[in-house]
Amino acid sequence: MLSAVTLAARPHFTVSAVTCRAHHTRWSEPDADEVHRLVLVRRGRFRRQADGADADLDPTMAYLGAPGEEERFAHPMGGDLCTSVTVTPGLWEGPWSGATVYVDARVDLAHRRLLAAARGGDVDYALTEELLRLVASATGQRAGQRSGRPAARPGPADRALVAAAREAIIEGHPDAAGLCSLADLLEVSPYRLSRAFSREMGVSLTRYRNRVRVGRVLQRVEDGERDGHGLAVLAADLGFADQAHLTRTVREHLGHTPTALRCLLALGIR
Repeated sequence: MLSAVTLAARPHFTVSAVTCRAHHTRWSEPDADEVHRLVLVRRGRFRRQADGADADLDPTMAYLGAPGEEERFAHPMGGDLCTSVTVTPGLWEGPWSGATVYVDARVDLAHRRLLAAARGGDVDYALTEELLRLVASATGQRAGQRSGRPAARPGPADRALVAAAREAIIEGHPDAAGLCSLADLLEVSPYRLSRAFSREMGVSLTRYRNRVRVGRVLQRVEDGERDGHGLAVLAADLGFADQAHLTRTVREHLGHTPTALRCLLALGIR
């Protein structure tokens, strides 16, 4: 069952919250949309097939849908919640590639700021500006992935390995706390895991793990985490050495401290 709630709409764009309550391992019937859209996962995981390529989508992976592109979906992990942004060609520069996009921490922050702007109600300026920032971040990230990846992609076995590593990290499996223990869990050598991951994702395992942890920091700050003792507890909860380590990592990925993030994610964006 699929439902959508429009958060904001203007002639040049629509922002919607899309909830899927399906749970099926089989691919859906093929479908094609007639708009350019950016779809980011807020909660859950699902699979998408387009142009003969399969992709695992989760909060660290979004996709760009192009007009006329035939696609299928599968939901073996249950329901999910996504943000769907449809835009007219005039709202971006450069090619729009119907493919997956690695959602780094900056794209994640841009996504959250867009949702905060939607709650704030200023659609024509605040929300539009955040939407432009998000689209530019996501399409720019995709361009960087294309230019940075080797031509030869990993084979099916390595792609499955990377998917399993991502799942272990996202789900917080105890063995995902270290590269060697994660490799042992997946029954491969640390070298093979590290190499396959970097080739498939375009970032190292270390950076990916930190990106997932920074995403959790964003969520906790957005939910009202406070400075001082609260951040110390948060650092311990997420496996950082201490509060200073958490702050350094967040600043490295986002250019902001946890304190500054609270202002950036406030409803009254200025």
